[in-house]
Amino acid sequence: LMIPLSMANYSHAGDHNILQNVSPLATFLKLTSLGFIIGVGVVGNLLISILLVKDKTLHRAPYYFLLDLCGSDILRSAICFPFVFTSVKNGSTWTYGTLTCKVIAFLGVLSCFHTAFMLFCISVTRYLAIAHHRFYTKRLTFWTCLAVICMVWTLSVAMAFPPVLDVGTYSFIREEDQCTFQHRSFRANDSLGFMLLLALILLATQLVYLKLIFFVHDRRKMKPVQFVPAVSQNWTFHGPGASGQAAANWLAGFGRGPTPPTLLGIRQNTNTAGRRRLLVLDEFKTEKRISRMFYIMTFFFLTLWGPYLVACYWRVFARGPVVPGGYLTAAVWMSFAQAGVNPFICIFSNRELRRCFSTTLLYCRKSRLPREPYCVI
Repeated sequence: LMIPLSMANYSHAGDHNILQNVSPLATFLKLTSLGFIIGVGVVGNLLISILLVKDKTLHRAPYYFLLDLCGSDILRSAICFPFVFTSVKNGSTWTYGTLTCKVIAFLGVLSCFHTAFMLFCISVTRYLAIAHHRFYTKRLTFWTCLAVICMVWTLSVAMAFPPVLDVGTYSFIREEDQCTFQHRSFRANDSLGFMLLLALILLATQLVYLKLIFFVHDRRKMKPVQFVPAVSQNWTFHGPGASGQAAANWLAGFGRGPTPPTLLGIRQNTNTAGRRRLLVLDEFKTEKRISRMFYIMTFFFLTLWGPYLVACYWRVFARGPVVPGGYLTAAVWMSFAQAGVNPFICIFSNRELRRCFSTTLLYCRKSRLPREPYCVI
């Protein structure tokens, strides 16, 4: 038993020496870029999280989900990436033991699936916010958002935890400098099911946003104006063509006789501003800006994780050639960069977050005087 073990150690050391033949410039670029990703991922997401917690005007449904996304990116940047940094610094070696490797791989896969599931749930809520705004306003409360967040974390744990119990599924991949799925042929490993489910989630998210785009485009079509004459009985206009001025004439006493049919359901009290649930123009523009921000996040998630998913499918289905080292390194580092892009997307694509960031964190309070339509001389 000792002879095969020594031979295995010798071959392991030989592979290690081969993989150590990496130029110092490449190692320097890896460490520098990864250090920048760690700093931006932790500091940027932490600032956005503080802003979302501190500013009470942001305590509503879409920003609860954004806070959860920031927490997931902070978890990945602060816990998983430092181990990758250390492995690159030590020459693509892992010195922390098998259990630590499985825990770090579990957290990395958990963060990936959590982001994918959460982006899908956000796309569904974005469609409800625009297509069914009354239902969205009444039902999507704080507790509903909390239930959705708990459901997403439960599904993510259910996807990321089974490989921990399977021997050899989570391991250290020297070509990637990280602990993650060990992607082998689909006949020898079951990681294909996890990748297919991730691809289906991303595809479903894109389909929901496509349906939302079609809905907005259909509502933009102008319909021809149809003039319908109103019916008059002693200055009390009623019928399909009646306007608000006819109702004002009747209430002012110009009308005589019974109440017109269009005025039978009018409430005498006008204090219904708090009960208004119709999607007016300003609310529609706000929901569109928030939807655009989340779609940009989804697009960048798909763009930055796409090359790595292609490399994973390449390993599973291709028999002969292996993934080129340069392509694999670029794909892995692009997947790392996804944890730090969301703060930039939030600031540059959402006017409301920029205003809250300047007033809450930077304390740059500008005077909000109404602009005059013309100059007074």
